[in-house]
This record gives sequence, structure tokens and C-alpha cells, in this order.
Amino acid sequence: MAPKTKENDSDATAQAQTAATEATGQGLPALRAAAAPSPPAPARRAWLWVAAALVAAGIGAALYLQPWVARPVAVPVETVTEGPATRVLAVNGQIAARHSVDVRALVGGRLAEMTMEEGDSVAQGAVLARIDAAGQRASVQQAVAVLDAALIAQARAEDALARAEALGANIARTELEAAARALQTATQDVARATAQVDQAQVIFDNHTIRAPMAGTVLALHVDAGQAIDPATILMTIADLDDLIVEADVDEAYATRITQGLPALLQLAGEDTPRPGRVDFVSQRVDAATGGLSLRLGFDTPVRAPVGLTVTTNIIVDERAEAITVPRGAIAETAEGATVFVVSNDMAEARAVTVIDWPAARLIVTEGLAPGDVLITDATGLVDGQPVRVTVP
Repeated sequence: MAPKTKENDSDATAQAQTAATEATGQGLPALRAAAAPSPPAPARRAWLWVAAALVAAGIGAALYLQPWVARPVAVPVETVTEGPATRVLAVNGQIAARHSVDVRALVGGRLAEMTMEEGDSVAQGAVLARIDAAGQRASVQQAVAVLDAALIAQARAEDALARAEALGANIARTELEAAARALQTATQDVARATAQVDQAQVIFDNHTIRAPMAGTVLALHVDAGQAIDPATILMTIADLDDLIVEADVDEAYATRITQGLPALLQLAGEDTPRPGRVDFVSQRVDAATGGLSLRLGFDTPVRAPVGLTVTTNIIVDERAEAITVPRGAIAETAEGATVFVVSNDMAEARAVTVIDWPAARLIVTEGLAPGDVLITDATGLVDGQPVRVTVP
């Protein structure tokens, strides 16, 4: 018997394993990547049902809301009616005196004295101030001296002519004519000297400044001791018993304002306006400001400080029956002013004629009738747009 070797044992082992494999039909396990487990079939079907439900809900909401269909827009409205309407132009003015004057001196010099204070009442002709007149006083005296000499010369010429005429035929004719010419020259010298005295006296008198009118001293612009000239304003005097309102209006309304229009004038600090009227309308528009100057008077006298602000409402037009609409109801289109009324639950565009005026409500003369349902806010509206009236 041959001895067993290591190789024989290995062969035997391999044969045994082969036999075992054939007997069981299975081989030894091999090394490979494990496949990911698939989700259970019921979970996949649940997600499909959820997605289908969401799609169905979206379609249902779209069918219900119908976003492709124009929805009515909520609009505020008012019913058009006729009633009293007033066009008022509101401007600010200031109190002023109808009659006032800036006092100036007619000559220059040093202001020696001021006899009035601000707020004093003065009578016409009252002394307001004095200018140092020492130099002019000397000029008057000099002119008077010249006049006295001329008068003496005139008297001598008169005596010489009288003697010549008394001699009659005993004097040459040339001497008589010379005496007459001497008297004529002396008379002219007297007239010239008299005029110089008058002129010097007038200038002297002008050194005393007098009130040109009765009134109240509103303001002093100089002090005693100051050097002045004829261009210097010394003071302002005004008649405070006749006050008016001065105002300017824009040139856009220049042709609408006429003398005699009624007005309501409310002084700053008062609650009740006072009745008044337009007294004066300038015929010239200020090129720099584009303003037209007005003066308005009070129906009854008023006492107030000059310069006080006055709210002025000029009544330009009054109508017993008129249609007015809010400014926001008017839209400017290519066709002009347009409003919208509600007709069959839609916005219907109407062309209208409007009196444009700086006011919250404007007068419509054509395009609307009483009973129309007017949309008071025309922002964003178009003709034929579905609308829904909001309840106030």
C-alpha cells in the first residue's frame, strides 16, 4: 500500500467539496455589491394619489376664480345733483393804508431836531423835524442886504429923473433919457434882489419839515444829528382811518378779476370774515413775478396794524343752480376732460366741459345731468370696465 502524501490529501479534499456542491446544487458564495431595496408598492401608489389630488384642487380653484375674467372694481360714487355753486379765488394780502406818504426833506444838511415819535398823530402842516439852517440864515441876510442896496439905488435914480424932468427945456434931451435908463436899471436890480431874497427864504423855510397830510407816524427812519439829503426817507405817515387790503393774484386769473367784485376778508387772529370788495385792479402784470396787483376795501371801517395778514376770498362767480364734481373725478384724456358714470355695472366715459379753477370741486357746464351716478375717483379707469359701487 502506497503511503499517503500531502498532495493526495488535497485532491481528496477537493473531490469531496465538488461532490458536496453537486449534491446540494449550490456553490460557495461570491463577493458582489448589494442592490438597494425598492420601496414597497403601497407607498408609491400613495404619492401618486396625493399628486393627483393637488392637480385636481388647482384646476378646481382656477375654474372657480376664473382669473382670466375681468373682475368688477370697487369704486366710490355720488349722485349728480344741481345746487348753489360759488367760484372763489383765495389769496393772501396785507393791511395797508389807502393814503400814506414817505416824508423826505427838500434840502440836505444835518438833522438838528425830530419833533415826532413813532405812533404820534399829526395834523397837516405840523412841524416834524428841523435841519440845521445857520448857513441858509446867513444867505437870507445877505440877500436882504443886496435888496436894501438896490432899493437905495432905485430911490436915487427916481430923484435924478425927477430933477431932470423938472428942468424941462433947460436940460439936454440925452441927459433926460440917461436918467430914465438909470431908473429902469435900478428897478430891475430891485426886482432881481427881491427874487433872491424870496428864493433864500424859501430854502430857509425848507429846513423846517412839515406834515404833508394828517395821519399817524408809522415809522421813523432817521435820528437827530444824522446827515440827510433829498433822497433820504425821514418817516412814513398814513391815514389809519381808511385801511385797505393789498394783494397779488396770478396772471392766469387776471382777466377774471374786475373792480367791484365782492370779497370776504378774514384778518389774522379773527374767526369771522369781514365783507369787502375789489376797489382797484392794476392794468399791468409784474413781469418779474407774474402777479397782478389788487386793492380791496372793507364795507365798514376797521382798525388793524398795517402789514397784518388777511385771508382774502374774492367771489368771482355765484350760481343758483349748477353741477359740481370733485376734482378727482375728472381725468385728462386725449379727448379732453372726461368723467366716468356707472351704467349697467360698467364705467362709462363721458366728455365734459369744466370751468377750471383752483378749488376742490369744479363746475361742469356740459356732459352730466342730474341723476347720473358719478364715479368720484377716476384713477386707472377705462371705458367699459366692470365696476362695483362701494357702500359709504
